Amino acid sequence: MPRSIATLLFLSVLAGATPVLAQPGGTPMQLPRTISVPGSGSVTGTPDKAQVRLTVQKTNPSMEKARAEAVVVVQRFLALTKKLGIPEAKVRTTSAMVNPEYRWDQPTSRQVLVGYSVQREFEVEVNDLDKLGALVEGAVDAGVNHVAPPVLDSTKRRELNRQALAAAARDAEANARAIADTLGVKLGSLRELTAGGAEPPRPPMPMAMMKATMAEAADAGGAATYTPGSLTFDATVNASFDIVSP
Repeated sequence: MPRSIATLLFLSVLAGATPVLAQPGGTPMQLPRTISVPGSGSVTGTPDKAQVRLTVQKTNPSMEKARAEAVVVVQRFLALTKKLGIPEAKVRTTSAMVNPEYRWDQPTSRQVLVGYSVQREFEVEVNDLDKLGALVEGAVDAGVNHVAPPVLDSTKRRELNRQALAAAARDAEANARAIADTLGVKLGSLRELTAGGAEPPRPPMPMAMMKATMAEAADAGGAATYTPGSLTFDATVNASFDIVSP
């Protein structure tokens, strides 16, 4: 839009006048007077499920021995999930790899095979967060090499996202009314609205907190417990409202 037209539109809103542009042939064309504003909203929810990623890795000069050692740990871990009452459908293997391990031999200037690394990766969905501590602590006791920080989520995510969108829409209307009142004009109907919402953040549990909690639990002779905190669901909208002629 040419700068002169943009200036005309801006001044017309301030003055309460309807901007008029000339169409080809000289016919006047009235442009709608509008107020365009953003809106934002957020709601919080309590997480009620978690995703946990775990890795089992064993290295041995013999591929068969490395595989056998990994299988022992995997079997212990699967027995743990069964003991905790986690359904088999919630435990899945995401990766299974066997990689040769080499070292560089300086005298011969070549790589020398020294063994094999067998790796298994799992993902577990925990729908009872009271079991999360026992799962993490038990996995380490079973020989699992790495437990990633749990990723928390909510089964009510869609509902909470909608609540955040509703809050954003109300915020946009309040912003538009504030502008209209300041300019001394009357706010009309909604002309256009676009909504955008990001996925809710999934704050992982810091490893330092996990280790400290596990240490406290070990001193107390019990399983680790975790405080999941809360999730924040954010949403934004952009709205355009008509200005009603006096």
